[in-house]
Amino acid sequence: MDHKKSNINLVVAGLLLGLFMAALDQTIVSTAMTTIIEKLGGFGNFTWVYSAYMIAMVVATPILGKLSDMYGRKNFFLMGLVVFLIGSILCGTAQNMDQLIIYRALQGIGGGALMPIAFTMIFDLFPAEKRGKMMGLFGAVFGLSSVFGPIMGGAITDSLSWRWIFYINVPIGILSVLFILRGYHESKVVKKQSIDWAGAILLAGWILFLMFGLSLGGTEGWAWDSGKTISLFVAAVVLFVAFLLVERFAKDPIIKLTLFKTRLFTGSMGISLLYGGVMMASATYIPLFIQGVFHKTATETSTVLTPMMLGVVVSAQLGGRIAIKFRYRDVMLLSALVLIGGSTLLGFVMGPDTSRALITLFMVIIGLGIGVSFSLLNISTLNAVPPQYKGSASSLIVFFRTIGSALGIAVFGTLQKHHFQNGIKEINGIQNLPAEVLANIKEGHFLNEDFQKALPNGMFDSLIPKLSDSILFIFQWSVILPVLALVFVFLMGRARMEIAKPGTQGAPGAHGPQSGGAAGKPEPSYDRG
Repeated sequence: MDHKKSNINLVVAGLLLGLFMAALDQTIVSTAMTTIIEKLGGFGNFTWVYSAYMIAMVVATPILGKLSDMYGRKNFFLMGLVVFLIGSILCGTAQNMDQLIIYRALQGIGGGALMPIAFTMIFDLFPAEKRGKMMGLFGAVFGLSSVFGPIMGGAITDSLSWRWIFYINVPIGILSVLFILRGYHESKVVKKQSIDWAGAILLAGWILFLMFGLSLGGTEGWAWDSGKTISLFVAAVVLFVAFLLVERFAKDPIIKLTLFKTRLFTGSMGISLLYGGVMMASATYIPLFIQGVFHKTATETSTVLTPMMLGVVVSAQLGGRIAIKFRYRDVMLLSALVLIGGSTLLGFVMGPDTSRALITLFMVIIGLGIGVSFSLLNISTLNAVPPQYKGSASSLIVFFRTIGSALGIAVFGTLQKHHFQNGIKEINGIQNLPAEVLANIKEGHFLNEDFQKALPNGMFDSLIPKLSDSILFIFQWSVILPVLALVFVFLMGRARMEIAKPGTQGAPGAHGPQSGGAAGKPEPSYDRG
């Protein structure tokens, strides 16, 4: 595509604003979630506020990535922005938790276009030697938005209303739309391909059945060994196998399975999946721990994620810059070891008596471990595939990270809920409470100050340690994820970014100008590991 007429500064500003808005939405919601639970109830299913967004994003991401390969990036990025803004406005009007969950799913469809297409547009616009720097910059946006997100979320929630955490997206999104409309120009190139709708439906189906099984299993009427629960998991397995078969024979599959023959590609996807789960566990449960266990307001909790996200900013920048100098495996090995250390500190050292200084240190370590993946995995993936699959490959990084986040929050949410509900059974006198009061405690209304006053003396003080134990239980389980990531790190082999010398575009393995780089500029070869 011919991008000579594009205004690079406007395009980059528009892409940065779009990514900032999408990333901001995640951490700003995490900070306000305790307040949302107080106002709307729904402690038992609040994790679906995250899950609905991520499931919709998981399904939309590969489809929109494929469409951007077929019909161009600009229109689908703009469509994602508009859908995201509509979803944001509707989220602000939600009257109960169920409505909020539905509107978050609409946001997720828009988010499915923003991140993968933005990264692919950058790969189209910049030559190889500048991509590492740009990927680092865009990876840092996630960290910066996550620094400002909690602060903004706390201030907005306490001074205005939790609804304004969604309305704040509107001016940011409008600016992004205007910049992309004015600055980005691409030629009208339409590739004759077809959308794998059967694959998309099966993909959505097996993920939904798996998520419902993980979320409902063990709840009242849904015992783990009950026929209803088992049927959900069986359906998920059947649809997953059907999905693989359809993808194998589809003309233009949602996920091209042959890409997984490349070790570098498979390793990058596996790391992205597992890191997504760790990131979601930290971003969701640390604010809940601080607000619920330490009795802090949303404003007081607003900076709790800041140390982690500053770590993300620093390591995302470093990951992009050093990708050209070291093997991908070596950089990600260091990242995984740091993340294992941080997760271990959260799960086995942190507690209700831990000082905020130590918690800050733990958060920095977690951020340093995660951040590298935001920049380096995009580079390793896009250099592992042929040029015609760049859009799809870029979308798959977001796809697998989102699946990891969605499954992580479902599994961790179930573990936390069951651990908490089993824990409160041990509190003396709690079974003597009226059924309605007990149900409200399970729904999280005990975090509401007015509800606390109605509890018997000492009951609230007995509930807090149970909440603390249930959250720490999650962090202990989360250590498994970066340990498993080591397997995929070693799968990346000895691959590294290789810059072809000028004039060698026709050489085997070198990307020519058709890959999106400027003619005559050196391009990286895609390395199969």
